[in-house]
Amino acid sequence: MIRDITLGQYYPTDSVLHRLDPRVKLFGTLIYVISLFLFQSFTGYIVATIFLVSMIALSHVPVKFIFRGLRAVLFILVFTAVLNAFLTPGRTLVSFWKITITIEGVRLAAFMILRLVYLIIGSSLMTLTTTPSNLTDGLERSLGWLKIFRFPVHEIAMMMSIALTFIPVLLEETDRIIKAQQARGADFESGSIIRRAKSLVPILVPLFVSAFRRANDLAIAMESRCYHGGEGRTKMRPLKYMLRDYVAYTVLILYLAAVIVIGILF
Repeated sequence: MIRDITLGQYYPTDSVLHRLDPRVKLFGTLIYVISLFLFQSFTGYIVATIFLVSMIALSHVPVKFIFRGLRAVLFILVFTAVLNAFLTPGRTLVSFWKITITIEGVRLAAFMILRLVYLIIGSSLMTLTTTPSNLTDGLERSLGWLKIFRFPVHEIAMMMSIALTFIPVLLEETDRIIKAQQARGADFESGSIIRRAKSLVPILVPLFVSAFRRANDLAIAMESRCYHGGEGRTKMRPLKYMLRDYVAYTVLILYLAAVIVIGILF
């Protein structure tokens, strides 16, 4: 389960998406996520599917690796679908005892599953094709106008970059602790829910200790390099738009226009 989480991981390969400016990918992810909540028909999701499949093909990231991240949220997907199917009022499709499944509930459940799946895949695709440092630079440049209001853009971007960087590190650490505890006879799968919750304590304690130790080491390393925030800092590789970035912006604008038209017509 731990190894199935792909959000925050970077998959190094040479592709069109990897070479795009991180600001383009941030804007594209935002547009795509917003579009998922604008569709009210399967026609819209067909367009979203075509767009997502095209991006996956351009990323050169293995499809199995991308879809592996869905295993970690499988319970949430099933739970959401069941709630929507059983609790949505409408025309009865199946009825037994006190449980009624409606046509509107099944339709809403299908939409919710598609939204969650596409949301997770779209977000993961951005982190899989963008290094944490590039993502930090792109976020900082995209939100640079907020500095007028004295918003700590650099600090927020740095925090997000550190969080994304440490996600795979902490996942690997968690997996190592679980295997070490299982080798000592720990059982995390049998028993009641309360017992299984208590069995997580031998995992959480060393995990928190390891996380605080890594945070302290990182703070010492940043301090020893005289880090004092973003004021006056320069970039070794400053972001610069290329022709492919403008082409990508054009594609995103066309996709947004298609979303608006579909939302009006359907």
